[in-house]
Amino acid sequence: MPNHVFGRSMRHTPPTAVAGEGCYLIDADGKRYLDGSGGAAVSCLGHSNAAVRMALHAQIDQLAFAHTGFFTSEPAERLADRLIAHAPAGLDRVYLVSGGSEAVEAALKLARQYFVEIGQPQRHRVIARRQSYHGNTLGALAAGGNEWRRAPFAPLLAQTSHIAPCYEYRDRQAEETAEAYGLRAAQALEDEITRLGPETVMAFIAEPVVGATAGAVPAVPGYLRRIREICDRYGVLLILDEVMCGMGRTGHLFACAEDGITPDILTIAKGLGAGYQPIGALLCHARLYEALAAGSGFFQHGHTYIGHPVAAAAANAVLTEILDRDLLTRVQIQGDKLDTALKATFGAHPHVGDIRGRGLFRGIELVADRKTKAPFDARQKLHARIKAEAFSAGLICYPMGGTIDGIAGDHILLAPPFIIEDDQIGELVDKLDIAIRKALAA
Repeated sequence: MPNHVFGRSMRHTPPTAVAGEGCYLIDADGKRYLDGSGGAAVSCLGHSNAAVRMALHAQIDQLAFAHTGFFTSEPAERLADRLIAHAPAGLDRVYLVSGGSEAVEAALKLARQYFVEIGQPQRHRVIARRQSYHGNTLGALAAGGNEWRRAPFAPLLAQTSHIAPCYEYRDRQAEETAEAYGLRAAQALEDEITRLGPETVMAFIAEPVVGATAGAVPAVPGYLRRIREICDRYGVLLILDEVMCGMGRTGHLFACAEDGITPDILTIAKGLGAGYQPIGALLCHARLYEALAAGSGFFQHGHTYIGHPVAAAAANAVLTEILDRDLLTRVQIQGDKLDTALKATFGAHPHVGDIRGRGLFRGIELVADRKTKAPFDARQKLHARIKAEAFSAGLICYPMGGTIDGIAGDHILLAPPFIIEDDQIGELVDKLDIAIRKALAA
């Protein structure tokens, strides 16, 4: 049978998924796979949530689509109200999009238009961090700091400054406290703002917990508070990208709640729709919205499917499940259990350098030598071997290479559904152990 799908890889055809059941996906041959990464930290409720499915059926029966150039819709209005009710203080407006990259694109364009509207058009520079990931559209890719992803498209990307990440495992000095390291890491932002000229800097964008490119690296205590202070001092907008780490993944609906700060713009996606519909959102501070409202009166941006009623209905149902079932508490409890299980199995492993993360968002960094923290030779592609061995064993996880600088380093990202049971945590760790052993032996 011919295959005309333009897939992610031209080297192999993946199995066909035909069903989902809780924390498992099932392929056409009946093989079951424990979804240890929620795809890409997407499937927070698992794969067969009855309440979300019912909400989708009901919305399709009532209204499938209404273009936002002409209409709003009840699901979109309700979702925006509910998100703001639980958001960090000061965030007041929600712009619904279809995914994470779209949310970041919208955030960057909103930041630029805000400064144009208030008479500071010279502000256009964006500062981000090395080894960050903010999406694959051109604006989001330019903001991201992963060199492997950026390199082929570099001539098309807007110039962005990239400072050192907050990467405690590799960058904190032996004599430093975590707090002292956080202040030192944050100082890189102020240094870059002054180097570029504060009057030219538009925004700083960061993930509170770095996901795909670094493997669940959380900000150390005090780091983001200091970042917030620096942005305020120089009039720079703070954009927090919670596309992967938000919507309960770390045990808080919004990950920055643990750090006690409010950004000017916050982006979410992935867990917002839990895989049941493509949806993302930008949340912004009231003053940004008011500046546009008092000026041109419109946001010079938009896509066909923004504010889609069916997607918004799905997100409302996901939000209800998270809140009414107290899944945020469950994420914290099961996250601690997963952390304990990972450390019991891999804590003394000669090739596991760090186990980190928050909630059900965990990362394992692999090293050739624990003492020196030297990575494996990138040519070995250890992460790819682990992914293949895990998949063969019936485990979906998210290994990546280039952890340190886009080339060197290997890590495994874990982001299982919030409904994961204790025995499934055991299954996840056991199968991951098998995969790592086989990959290292290859």
